[in-house]
Amino acid sequence: MIRVAVAGAAGRMGQNLVQAVEDHPEGTLGAASERPGSERLGTSVGSTAPVQLVEDLATVADDFDVLIDFTSPAATMQHLDLCRAHGKALVIGTTGLDAAQEQRLRDAAGAMRIVYAPNMSVGVNLTFKLVELAARALGDSVDVEILEAHHRHKVDAPSGTALKLGRVVAEVLGRDLEHDAVYGREGQTGARDRRTIGFATVRAGDIVGEHTALFAGEGERIEITHKASSRGIFAAGAVRAAVWLAGAEHGLYDMQDVLGLREL
Repeated sequence: MIRVAVAGAAGRMGQNLVQAVEDHPEGTLGAASERPGSERLGTSVGSTAPVQLVEDLATVADDFDVLIDFTSPAATMQHLDLCRAHGKALVIGTTGLDAAQEQRLRDAAGAMRIVYAPNMSVGVNLTFKLVELAARALGDSVDVEILEAHHRHKVDAPSGTALKLGRVVAEVLGRDLEHDAVYGREGQTGARDRRTIGFATVRAGDIVGEHTALFAGEGERIEITHKASSRGIFAAGAVRAAVWLAGAEHGLYDMQDVLGLREL
């Protein structure tokens, strides 16, 4: 059995992760943490084998093999250092990491096992592959727009999944997302540059997550869409990644590796 720790286990996503660990036949809940000052510290999570919520996972490092982290960029960097120091594997679903933080993941991967993905859903990662295939087939003959919608509490925009969709297209078409991305339009913008990869963001209500890659040409358009109705899909994918890491070498992986989609 793979002993899994969950960071931020009392939050909405954390609760889904705890349930997903308990539902997986090869996983067991080994430890769980909450942010400093949380009123839940000292209470227990989990029903099959409850564990106590702690502030510092270093105090229970002997109780888990892999940590799942869907917290914040700053907290994730702390967990990266902790896992590296204690020889633990790490699954990161945190979004909003900047370039320097992502470089820290690459640097650490020489000495530990990491899965880092902006979206852990199996369906979303199949969507990434479909978007890659569409971009290869359509090339520069279409305009590409990425549309995404999430709940009103999401703090980063565009979503990490939307940015990943843009990166997939940019890599296939030989574009630089830093230069070619357009994040919203207003006023007299002029005619659209074909190299542009546009992003449109909606934040409203309790939308779990919706993403569309739009390929629009003359006379036809293709829309590849994924809609999530439950956070449980992200949690199940993250636990699948945690179990997969048990047999992996040191390195930085994503869900394409976990699902065996890399070579398709």
